[in-house]
Amino acid sequence: MLREEVEDFSLAVLGAGTMGLGISALAVGHGVPVTLVEADAARARQAPAAVTAQLRMAQLMNALPADREYGELTVTGSLAGAAGATVVIEAVTEDLTLKTKVLAQTAALTGAGVALVSNTSSIPIDELAGYLPDAARLIGTHFMNPPYLISTVEVVRGASTGEATLSAVTRLLGVLARKPVVVGDGPGFVTSRILHPMINDAARVVQEGTATAEAVDTLMRECLGHRTGPLRTADLIGLDNLADSLRVLAERTGDHRAAPCELLLDKVRDGHLGRKTGRGFYDYGKAQP
Repeated sequence: MLREEVEDFSLAVLGAGTMGLGISALAVGHGVPVTLVEADAARARQAPAAVTAQLRMAQLMNALPADREYGELTVTGSLAGAAGATVVIEAVTEDLTLKTKVLAQTAALTGAGVALVSNTSSIPIDELAGYLPDAARLIGTHFMNPPYLISTVEVVRGASTGEATLSAVTRLLGVLARKPVVVGDGPGFVTSRILHPMINDAARVVQEGTATAEAVDTLMRECLGHRTGPLRTADLIGLDNLADSLRVLAERTGDHRAAPCELLLDKVRDGHLGRKTGRGFYDYGKAQP
């Protein structure tokens, strides 16, 4: 990747949750300067160390270019920090009201040529675009966790997404050494629409006492070729994020299978959210980056 191609981009990431931190680490590790916007003061304070931890892990796994200087990371509590970005990625909680508020405010702060990207896992892009004055600026990118390790990104083009927006985002993904797969719009798109109800079914099997989480994952890995098993995958996604996504799918598709099962909801209520809290379907001993 030519240095001038990297220098074409400055990225703003909105939200220092699991995916916001991961996307920030990926971009910084590929030389792209990032402004990470997080309104919660405690999260904002923790963000630099969390990004550094992900960069260290990515280096150990040879997942970053060895010949590229890191981009600068700036953390701010003000959305105004996104004003100078060439691309803005929204990665806040999977909540329609919050996402549309943040996207609308960002649209007002940034220039007409700045691509607005939602990393939503399930809310249709056209639904989000309906709250913006210029729907052509909005597109979806569904990075998988951890972003530095999974090199393919689901790119969701809404009915109104403009060519310039699609071009800017695919070019950015090229700078980040990610492979874009462009799909159409709909609840959950492709990956979440297929994966999340399957994880919910796996949790329901455990809830009903048919098998342990370990047995479910072993069978899915060794018989059906699933890389980690659905319940370890759930712990990586974050059980709160998964429950939010399932609610969106259930509401927008009418598929009762997508309504989060009681075991999943119980774990969320108890604060057992997966790797990020040290416990979910599995016990990790301590919170994992």
